[in-house]
Amino acid sequence: MLSGFPRTVVSTVCLSMVSCSTLAATNKTVLSTSNDSKNIAEVIVVTGTRHQSELLSLTGNIDRISSDDIALVNAVHPSDILNRATGVHIQTNNGMETLPSLRSPVLSGPGAAGAFLFLEDGVATRAAGFANNNALSELNLAQAREIEIIRGPASAIYGSNAVHGVVNVLTKAPKNGGDVTLLAGPNDRYQLQGTIGSESDNQGVSASVQVVDDGGYRDDSDFRSLKLGLRHDYVNGDDHFKTVIAGFVLDQNTAGFVSSGDNGNECYSSIYSDETLYKDTNAMQKNCDSDAYREWSSVRVATSWQRELSADSSFTITPYFRLNQMEFSQHYLPSKAIEENSHYSVGMINNYHWQIDQDLAVVMGIDLEWTEGELTQTQQQPDSYSFGKARQQGLHYDYNVDASIIAPYIQTDWQLTEQLQLTGSVRFDATQYRYNNLIADGTTKADGSACVNSNNEPIACLFKRPSDNNDSFNNTSTKLGFNYRLNNKIAFFGSWSQGFRAPQTTDMYRLQNQQLVGEIEAEQLDSLELGLRGISNSLTYELVIYSMNKDNFFFRDDDGLNVTDGETSHKGLELSINYDLTEQFSVAVNYSYGQHEYEFDRASSGVIKGNKVDTAPEQMANVRFAWQPTDSSKLELEWLHMGEYYLDPANEHNYAGHDLLQLRASLALNPNTRIFARIENLTDEQYASRADFAFGTYRFFGGQPRALHIGAAISF
Repeated sequence: MLSGFPRTVVSTVCLSMVSCSTLAATNKTVLSTSNDSKNIAEVIVVTGTRHQSELLSLTGNIDRISSDDIALVNAVHPSDILNRATGVHIQTNNGMETLPSLRSPVLSGPGAAGAFLFLEDGVATRAAGFANNNALSELNLAQAREIEIIRGPASAIYGSNAVHGVVNVLTKAPKNGGDVTLLAGPNDRYQLQGTIGSESDNQGVSASVQVVDDGGYRDDSDFRSLKLGLRHDYVNGDDHFKTVIAGFVLDQNTAGFVSSGDNGNECYSSIYSDETLYKDTNAMQKNCDSDAYREWSSVRVATSWQRELSADSSFTITPYFRLNQMEFSQHYLPSKAIEENSHYSVGMINNYHWQIDQDLAVVMGIDLEWTEGELTQTQQQPDSYSFGKARQQGLHYDYNVDASIIAPYIQTDWQLTEQLQLTGSVRFDATQYRYNNLIADGTTKADGSACVNSNNEPIACLFKRPSDNNDSFNNTSTKLGFNYRLNNKIAFFGSWSQGFRAPQTTDMYRLQNQQLVGEIEAEQLDSLELGLRGISNSLTYELVIYSMNKDNFFFRDDDGLNVTDGETSHKGLELSINYDLTEQFSVAVNYSYGQHEYEFDRASSGVIKGNKVDTAPEQMANVRFAWQPTDSSKLELEWLHMGEYYLDPANEHNYAGHDLLQLRASLALNPNTRIFARIENLTDEQYASRADFAFGTYRFFGGQPRALHIGAAISF
């Protein structure tokens, strides 16, 4: 399983395992057994098994971002907070646009949508077949209670899209009082957020709001976002109810890539070479797509009803509703078409928990969902023909899709011995799409007429529309895991699990003329991981090695062609350590090493078996040093390391990587008032927050220059 890893990395892992175990054993000698047990019992997670579980007893990996970290960071972008987690990298493009990576390359284009699952209190924020690359932007990360992250597949628990990872945002329970926070930064950036609530013996209600107004550090790149949240908790005897309502609005002027192909035109001029263009600060501040924009709104409502049937059994029923609407310009494609999409869903998550005896527990249930969605794509530019592709003015696509999912599942936890726990999960997902095309079928223009080439000869248009059809996908996903307690502080765990991604509706029905209708199959990923986890009062750590193989990988190559049957492999290790050196000093280390490779040949796409997947750095690290000189003050220095990565499937172009420093400080003036500040990119590093190579040019999003943010928080 460790074949292909550098010997130095394997040695580091072995040394880390020994040193971590030694540290844990050292702590054990000075802490009482009762205190240890209490400390371990208080570390509870919910995402890995859909119910509360002790962290030490999990059979898979998990990362937790605490409420203290969330309050310290005061995130504006998802990358601000999520990049603190192991094996996670969120690339910031422009405004609120992001591309995620969880134990994976940074996926982009059609293949990225649906590779990850984003949840709020265990409910997906979008329908399974209607994912969006930027979906993290909808979540109110800055006001969450905690954020839990699973790296790798979790489809046996959550179904489609839980392929490379899951992010679950846990909302705060209502309490009496409230808080208000104001953050100000460069380029007219302001962030205002607040919460107010009340609680009594049997119920509580809270409301939260976050408003961000950002002028952007690039030309014409301002955005405004609004996030609203309501939560109501109610207890009546054995019945527990929780209702969560979330709303999101984004109005963004988008700055697209700065491309080396634009060098010398009216957008910018530069003396830098194409591959180092990102170091030209003046060029990176330009916006070569001044007409680009994104308008986005969504609403989610979920009510959870949990009833205790007896001391050994309970059930939970969670009906939900979601509505999502978006309009944006595809500034990253030659057509620069306008896409409008929307979908609304109703669904229900049902599960029954039965503690059969002291050593055996079963969770079983069924998830149901129905979705209605629609999409149009319209090119405003005149007809064009280049590199054998004809792009027509007017409608490219206009269709609607009804989708339904029925997914029964069962999970068992068996305490085989005092030290050994076994877990098994199996889930079956039946997904059906009912597609209705509203314009001419095939590769013509919307009215049925042909496109033409440079000689005015009739040819097929680039964009292909299938005829009306019903499509079904049946997927079974399984997880088998174990957890072996070495002692009351250290556990060895492992799992074999599967993930799948049913084709997204855009994969199925927004085709290009070289594709065959119906050739797309569900992506499948098999994963094996082994790990060591330890918890004590001053030290927590988790070390994991993994190996994954993915079939039917869907992506768009650097020539803009869709590949539907790719195969990739993913191997790596992940290490996280949180250690309190003294009462005042602590250090957190999050390191990941991964090899992400193509396992097939496709000469037309530049893919050769054994090539590295593009935008897949082998090494990433996040190291944080915290100093708390008094109970009312804290200082944190954060180092983020991004390793070198290739920009194209042929591995002919690369980005050198970068290192960033962030400095954060917080001071409590009194029990109710806190002031804070942070400096992003402390050394003013010239770097690319995103780099790639496509359509024959380097394309960059320049990284944020050094920026000072200051703020204040008041609680009442």
